Amino acid sequence: MRHATSQAPAAFAGDIEAFLGFIALERGLSAHTVAAYRRDLDQAAVFLARVGVAGWAAVSGAQAAEWAHSLTVAHYTPASLARKLSALRMLARFLVRERVRDDDFTALLGTPRRARRIPHTLTVEEVARLIAMPAGGDPRALRDRALLELFYSSGLRVSELAALTLSQIDLERGFLRVFGKGAKERVVPVGGKACEALATYLTAGRPALVRPHTGGVFFLNHRGRGLSRVALWMIVKAHARRAGLAKNVKPHALRHSFATHLLAGGADLRAIQEMLGHASISTTQIYTAVEPQRLVEQHAKFHPRNRK
Repeated sequence: MRHATSQAPAAFAGDIEAFLGFIALERGLSAHTVAAYRRDLDQAAVFLARVGVAGWAAVSGAQAAEWAHSLTVAHYTPASLARKLSALRMLARFLVRERVRDDDFTALLGTPRRARRIPHTLTVEEVARLIAMPAGGDPRALRDRALLELFYSSGLRVSELAALTLSQIDLERGFLRVFGKGAKERVVPVGGKACEALATYLTAGRPALVRPHTGGVFFLNHRGRGLSRVALWMIVKAHARRAGLAKNVKPHALRHSFATHLLAGGADLRAIQEMLGHASISTTQIYTAVEPQRLVEQHAKFHPRNRK
């Protein structure tokens, strides 16, 4: 059935819906990813219909390349362009699998080169200042301190932190089970400081936030419901501002700092990959660029021959 917000012409919409159902149910992709792919494929369908294509079965490689070129002319970032072309490629393979087509019309499409961005991280001292901000025994302060400690201790994604439940955490043994991208489960260690903060929140903070409708979500708002990703973002930003951190601190900075500080301390890259839940080691290798960059900055700042 065609989604109410779909912008795809009718000749394209049915195959898009079938594909989105496949990646959601059989591939286990998140609702956020499915929604992004819907927007990308709707955009492609509108363009193709405009140039006279009757449906996905009739798309040629040249017409697919024409759409890709239009995105480049529209100055989409390499990251956005790569995602849009990835959505189209996945759809093309799905159509071949479902025998809607005999060939993959995206086979000759090129892949845009993406800039290798260095993750934004905090120093150890900055993390300590941030975590120290929620002070006192107020339930929200206890929650925020536990939240920040866990964020930095385990390197969770924002979505994983928001979805965390009581049953996923084992404080006695110091680990938690996370269901990450594609519903893949992984075990993540929880450090001593984080365990202490979580235990305090569980005994003296969370009970005051619980309401009759509250389920097993771990981190609660004042209405007894789970914190949203936006609420988590606002909490981190508010405490970073109070800590006087000049950097544009986003929640993911704590995940990046977790990985960078582990690597700087000598942790194995494969172990960091497993804790972060990266499917490929190449994704984790970006953190190997952070430490040399920090050393160059420190040398430039403190070496006597660099001082003016």
